[in-house]
Parts: sequence; structure tokens; C-alpha cells
Amino acid sequence: MAKTVAPEGAITSYSALDLGGQFALSSPTHKTRPKITLPGDVHSALLANDEIPDPYFGTNEKAVMWVNETAWSVERQFTAAPDQIDGYLTLTLSEIDCIATVFLNGEAIAAAQNSFIRYDIDVTGKVHAGTNTLRIEFGIAQDVAKARADAHPFPIPFTYNYQTNGLKGIHMNFIRKAACHAGWDWGICLMPIGVYGTMSLRKSRLARQESVQVDQAHGKKTAELSIKTRVFAFAHGEIELTHTIDGQVIADKVAVAKGDNVFIHNVTIHDPKLWWPAGQGEQPLYELTTELDGEKTTRQIGLRQLEWIIEKDEIDHTFKCRVNGRDITMMGANWIPADAIPSRITPGVIRDLLLSAKAANMNMLRIWGGGQYEPDYFYDLCDELGILIWHDFMFSCMSYPSNREFLADVRTEITQQVRRLSHHACIALWCGDNEVIGSLTWYPETKAAPERYVANYDRLNSMLGYIVEDEDAARRFWPSSPSLGYMDFADGWHADTRGDTHYWDVWHSAKPFEAYRTINPRFASEFGFQSFTSMNVIEGFTRPEDRNPSSPVMEEHQRNNGGNARILETMARYFRFPANFDQMVFLSQIQQGLAIKTAIEYWRSTKPRCMGTLFWQINDIWPVASWSSLDYGGQWKILQYMAKRFYLLVNVVAVPSPDKTSIAFKGINDTAKPVSIQLEVRAVKFGGGDRVVFSGNCAIGSDAAIEVKSLASADLAEDEFLFFSWKDAKGNLLGENDFFPRPYKAYDVPQPRIKSTWSTVDDQPVLTLSTDKPAVFVTATVDVPGYFSDNAVTLLPGRETQLTFTPRHGAKVAAAELKKSLKVRNLAETF
Repeated sequence: MAKTVAPEGAITSYSALDLGGQFALSSPTHKTRPKITLPGDVHSALLANDEIPDPYFGTNEKAVMWVNETAWSVERQFTAAPDQIDGYLTLTLSEIDCIATVFLNGEAIAAAQNSFIRYDIDVTGKVHAGTNTLRIEFGIAQDVAKARADAHPFPIPFTYNYQTNGLKGIHMNFIRKAACHAGWDWGICLMPIGVYGTMSLRKSRLARQESVQVDQAHGKKTAELSIKTRVFAFAHGEIELTHTIDGQVIADKVAVAKGDNVFIHNVTIHDPKLWWPAGQGEQPLYELTTELDGEKTTRQIGLRQLEWIIEKDEIDHTFKCRVNGRDITMMGANWIPADAIPSRITPGVIRDLLLSAKAANMNMLRIWGGGQYEPDYFYDLCDELGILIWHDFMFSCMSYPSNREFLADVRTEITQQVRRLSHHACIALWCGDNEVIGSLTWYPETKAAPERYVANYDRLNSMLGYIVEDEDAARRFWPSSPSLGYMDFADGWHADTRGDTHYWDVWHSAKPFEAYRTINPRFASEFGFQSFTSMNVIEGFTRPEDRNPSSPVMEEHQRNNGGNARILETMARYFRFPANFDQMVFLSQIQQGLAIKTAIEYWRSTKPRCMGTLFWQINDIWPVASWSSLDYGGQWKILQYMAKRFYLLVNVVAVPSPDKTSIAFKGINDTAKPVSIQLEVRAVKFGGGDRVVFSGNCAIGSDAAIEVKSLASADLAEDEFLFFSWKDAKGNLLGENDFFPRPYKAYDVPQPRIKSTWSTVDDQPVLTLSTDKPAVFVTATVDVPGYFSDNAVTLLPGRETQLTFTPRHGAKVAAAELKKSLKVRNLAETF
């Protein structure tokens, strides 16, 4: 993160006056003038003033729609001392959302139209010593978007995702704000208004920092850093520029010309400590401090070599990420904005979500192109935690204009964002968009004139690639997700021999989970299956009478057409139909986890063919039935627990043959060293009794997947399922898994008696579970926010399973407190 700080005790000509705080919120059509805190948003201000109901409760979405159909203004006075304005002045405003005119002391000084741009406004001579007035007047974004769409020489349709819940839809492709602000097939339509980033009056002696980028070249025992500093000078003159890193100081007096200036300084780091993705090593970070005439910024630099290996092989072309010389399997999920109400996105919320990603053995997240570029602290945390980022640019699921004005605005956006973020070790790849090239086959207008829309697409997409080439040449630009490769405009959604794959047939086409095993992607960057959000979350937005999958409230909190019916249809395919709504919610999360487990276990077993799986999606933007593994608010769903298991670095999975005559046990080792495992496979009957059908040792090479054992399906009785566990050479348990040859509804599952006891081990609460009969999907929950070391587990008689509880948000909790709210569920209760 580039933090601007004043040097302690130093006399400096640089200063920054924070203009955030309380503003007056007003509108010609609104009677009151409530206070609004900026950075922040209008919905939060109206909620705090009890002027709107909770948008997330019940069917309130349409009840608050008037907010985004209103022209709002914010205004505040601020005081500037003489020594705060005796230089060149810049008013910096970032993340203005999104159509706005900025006034200073009654004078219009800027017109903003892109929430992804940082506006640096020269206000030298416009700020008075004493009291000043800053005012921002927001336009109605959807009206501006419609006017632009109507004026465009040919139609560019917006995504169907904007017409869920009976909404009219908004031409979001003509304005630059988070596309999902207008709703999505998992999102509410609020169209928030506000300012979410920096609001600062900066005084400079002669020049200000614009960006600092760091390129790396690695030798055997050195890392050569090339530090590129962009400086904007208000006039000709000389500045003093200093970089400090790893105890080395580079101080330089340089001449600047009026306008943009670029300076490059080189430094050598000896015996560099390398940065690795989570699970593969440490994440050492070197602090880089840059000072320009008293303006000091700091950045954390992780030293690593990262490249994407896309080259011809015996199948077609590889698609894999190589870090510090090793081809590492990417394991993770897709990321959407953390909340539909921007003020609720805080460092604490983001840290909590990212810690859950790391706890589930993820090493990559994909920032999806219908969302937003995240705040600096997001990427700082990813650097710290070792979470790589596949970063889409913000274009998704529809075509966009390619006229000169639009391209110029986007050029500024992309250039700024690449320069802001490129120093981060976590940034692994820049991707042009999400599903835009594929969307040309979705709409009548684009299907009727494909040549026009492909040419239109290429104008924008090529520009994005050229910007990355110019601004961050060391990183790979990938044209789209999914994509078959450069200048390939084919709809390659289900192509699995090259590029990245989005595979949605199991959800959208209602194919069985087993269909995942018919696809063999090189890198699966999107695929998912829905569940209902957890019962305690549902209770937060419903009344008791609403808790039915067909109620208006539950249908409003399901934004994918037919989604609730598809959840229930799948449930009937694999499970006995539950007796009540609570069981239905529980089963929906089990089947969601099973769907993604089926895909990822199989695809990981094909390594090195498949070198990445990013399921859709890790988080929710509001409480809703969706594909997420974390509830809105960060609570772990069953899928998140399963992800922790199917993303184990050393894993064993069961893969049935296409004709179902045999079951292969595949050993997977995603570490840098060979491993030896002891595998035991048991055939278990719910009615009692189990037998060992295999026990043996196996060596798995580094970064490899092999077949350990194959069993004939005919050797299993109809009422048997497989439970298997593996240990390391020292006898330490590494993992457990199971495989059911038949649908769960085909088994007679008895009611087990599950015993639970609490203890404290190393100051952490530990829950010990045991059972008198086989029990599956045994799931423990407590009211305290946190997660267990495992959950939705299989228990067998005569074996104890210990689950360690980790509270979230840095809290501490005693076992005695957790015991009060403990609930333990299992599949049998739904029979």
C-alpha cells in the first residue's frame, strides 16, 4: 500500500489535509439534510438517519430504489491554515461514484465520470486561508448511462443479469462503476452513490508523486530492482528524490520539466528472501520508502519470479503459473466486492475474508471483472498472506463502447490502476475482462452482426493489452476469461485443451455432478453450484412465515432464474427429500460442497494437465442464495470446509472410471519435495461393520499426481461406502476422505448417537466427537463467529475426531462458552 506520511520532526514543505469527515447531504427532491460521513455512501447515511429501511431485509430492495434515482449533493466547510496552502495545491479525490461535478468555493473545478480513476485536481490559488467550501453534486448515473446508450450509433445491450427480480435494467456498459452495483445473478441493485477513497488537499513545493513501480530481475544470489518513479511537476525546477530499501539509500537531485516526469533508479538486493504463494514458503516483504521533497510513501515489496507458461504440448497448450522456478497448482476461488453497501467494506472485513481463504488452503483469488479494483489494503493483505491475484479489468458479460471518448477514459483508468498495483507480489496476471467475448453469442443484436461487435471488442481489448505491455511488461496479459488465447475470438467456454475454462453445465444445464469428470481443463477459472445461505443468516432477513423456498422473500434473495428450483431438483437426485426448511438449507450446503468437491478432486488428479481451479465464488455481497463458500458476513458454509480438505497439498481422492467398473485412488503432492504416504481404505456399512480393502505405502514425487490403487466396484457390497485416510512416514494423520458409489438416498442411514466433549489444548478450544454408528456430514456449529479445523466430517464407531475452534476477528473464547450454543447435525436427521 502506498501510504503518504509526514516525516516525524522534519520541517517539510509537503503537507496533506484530510478532507474526509462529516458532510451535509441534500437533494432538491428530499426534505431533510442528514449528515453523511465521507469516505462513505448515501445509503449508509440514510440508514443512519432512519430514512430508509434495511435494504437487505425482506423485499426492501425496491423500497429503497428511489435513493439511486435521486440527484444528491454533499457539502462541507474546511479550514486551511496559511502554511497549508503556501505552495502548489492538489485536490485528490479517488473512487467518486460516479457521475459528479466538484465545486470548490463555488467554482466548478472538475467533472468526474469514472469511479475507478483517481482525480488529481490542480487547485493552486483556489483555496483560501481560513474557511473553504467543498461541494460535490452527483448526477443520476442510470440516466446518464441511458442517454449515452441512446446516442450511440449502434445498440450495445446490457447484461441480462440486470433484469433479475423484475428490474428494468441499466446500461452499465456506458458508465464506469462496479457493474454489479446494478444487480447480478447473486446481487442486489442499489446503485450506490458516494466517495470511497482518498479525499485530500495536498501541498507540494514543486512536484508530487504520481506512482512508484518496481521491476525485478533475479540472479542466482541477487535481485536487481528497477524503481520507476513518476512525478508531476507544476513548473520547471529541481527536486530531491530518495528511495530506501533493505538498508540501502538512493538519494538523487533531479531536474524536472513542467508536467509528467519519469525517473528510474536501480538497486541490488543480495541474498534475497524469496516470496512464495501460501503453502509453498514464507512471504518476506521488503519495505520501500520513497520521499519527494517531504512527501513520503511506503510500499511492501515481495521478491519473486512469476511467469505463465503457455506453450505447446502433446495435448495442445499448457496454462500454468511458475513461481521461483516451480510450476505451482493454483487453488482458490473467485472474489466479488465484499458488500453492496460500500461503507461496510473495511480493512477488518477484508482481512477476515482473506484469512478464511488462506485457512482453506487457497493460494489464489480471481478478482472478477464485474466488480471493482480493491483498496490498497486488500493487496497489502494478499502480499502478507501469500494469496496470488488473477486480476480482471472491470468489464463483464456485455459489450462496451469503443469510441474515442470511452477509450480515452478507460486508458486513464487502466494506466492508473496498473501503475498503482504493479509493485505488489500478489498480482499474478492482468486479464482483459470476464466473459465479454463469449457474450457476443448471447444477445440478438450481437448475434445479428458478429463482425461489427468483434471489431468493437478488439478495439477495447487490444488497447488493454498494449497498456499492460507498456506499463507492466513483466506480467502476462490474458485477453479474457475464458479465452483460448491471443487474437482468438472463438467462444471457448467449454474447450479444455488450452486456455482457461468456465464450466457451467452442471449448474445452468442441471447436469449431474459426474459431468465434471467429462471435462479436462488446463485451468478452470469459473465453475460453481448454489446453495441457500445458512439458516441463521436467513433468519436475519426473513420473518418466520417467509422461510420457504417459494416465498416472495426467498425468491427475491435468489437472483438466478430458477435457482431455488434447481437446488431442490438436484436434492431429489442425490438425497431423500427433507422434512422441513431447516433440513433443506442444510442439505443444500452439503450438495453444493459435493458438487465442487467432485470437480476439483478430479481435476487436481489430472495434474499436470490441470494446473488451476478457482471455483465460483468465495464471498457474498449481501445475504442471498448463491454459489459462495462463505455466507454474507464471512461465516463458513460447508463448501468452505470441504475446500480446506480438497485443497490439501498432499491429498488422496477417489475417481471412478467412466464406466463405473473401478475406482482409482489418486495421490496428489503439490509440495516441492517427494512424500511417502500410508494409505488405508475401508469399506463401511451403515448397518454396522467395516473391512480394510487396501493398506499400503506409496511414494509420490514432488509436484505430481499418480494412481496409488485401483479397486473393482464389483468388490463392494451395495450397502458399502469407502472411507480412506492417509498418514505420513512418521504416522501423522494427513487427511481423510470418503467415496459413495451410489446416491446417498440409496443407503439406509440410521440415526447415530453422537457424543461431544470440550477441552482446551494449547489455549484453543477443542471439540471431540464420537459415534456409535457411521455418521456422515457431521457438522458442528456454535453462535460465536469462528470456524472449526474441519467440519461436515465422517465419523466411524471406535474413532474419535477432534475439531479445533478458531474464533474470527481476533477474538478469544473459552470452551465453556462454546458449549452453550453447540449444535451437531448429520445426514441422518434428513431421512
